[in-house]
Amino acid sequence: MKKTILITGGAGFIGSHVVRLFVTKYSDYHIVNLDKLTYAGNLKNLEDIHARSNYTFVKGDIADKPFISGLFQQFQFDAVIHLAAESHVDRSISGPLDFIVTNVNGTSSLLEAARAAWIDTKGKLFYHVSTDEVYGSLGAEGYFTETTPYAPRSPYSASKASSDHLVRAWHHTYNLPVVISNCSNNYGPNQFPEKLLPLLINNVKSSKPIPVYGKGENIRDWLYVIDHAQAIDLIFHKGVIGETYNIGGSNEWKNIDLIKLVCTLMDVKLGRKPGESEKLITFVKDRAGHDLRYAIDSSKLQRQLGWKPATPFEQGLNQTIDWYLQNEQWLSDILSGDYTSYYKSQYGHR
Repeated sequence: MKKTILITGGAGFIGSHVVRLFVTKYSDYHIVNLDKLTYAGNLKNLEDIHARSNYTFVKGDIADKPFISGLFQQFQFDAVIHLAAESHVDRSISGPLDFIVTNVNGTSSLLEAARAAWIDTKGKLFYHVSTDEVYGSLGAEGYFTETTPYAPRSPYSASKASSDHLVRAWHHTYNLPVVISNCSNNYGPNQFPEKLLPLLINNVKSSKPIPVYGKGENIRDWLYVIDHAQAIDLIFHKGVIGETYNIGGSNEWKNIDLIKLVCTLMDVKLGRKPGESEKLITFVKDRAGHDLRYAIDSSKLQRQLGWKPATPFEQGLNQTIDWYLQNEQWLSDILSGDYTSYYKSQYGHR
């Protein structure tokens, strides 16, 4: 094999799309998918590639330092694409320490294992995948750039900001070859239904109340997950060591407007009367510290590496809705587990 690449969190939402892309596109790469298989990790996301000869799945915890060290010795990784993370803001509010353990301690464990294993760093790369939430909240105007000061406002975003700083510190202190990307809100197939769009689609399908924080005026920049995976591929192969790249969809929506659009599309798909699904909207108490607006400036990535989002939003949205409607068993299996117990008495979405 030309390269052996460790992809952490590869059974999760974004990770599974990255794993699939690398396994199918690069037959001369050995892709090792490491995932702890917590509530959001699901090997059914990768059933179509599990038998590929250049793919290996390993169950394990990135915060287990002896285990991670042994994994590096066993596989002699040439690169790491680090996606494993606790990622849901609401969960970070109710249980912040889990986010510290995984996002901070887990990242430091991987960095140390890479530093110990890569005595010669030629051809090596530690690629850390992060979020736009590390930048805090925007007002009505402006965009996050790669030089925007960090101002995380939730335990989740603070833990991701911490991990970003650790990656940069290992680069500057130990000359570890790294790149970082910060992305906007992802949407698409296989997303765990605690996040806004799959939660919304499932509730509309089941004629359940649609929870909307506050007045639904919070704004997010939406990025189709396959476009994100392709950006990761490009940055991995052509990004400049030590650089940060922002990945955004240039696609801002108020939550309430997006919810109403999905309701309209689903009324058609489900054969309902126009406006029927919109009646399910239920405004609930706003989330603590809810950031008003995120918006990414991806011009650096577009200018330097030639990337731009390829999927028109309504096309991606229709494909996403159709996937959830066509994969009821996938959703049913998830809803029968941790999600149901966690959300028994509360609503939540990013």
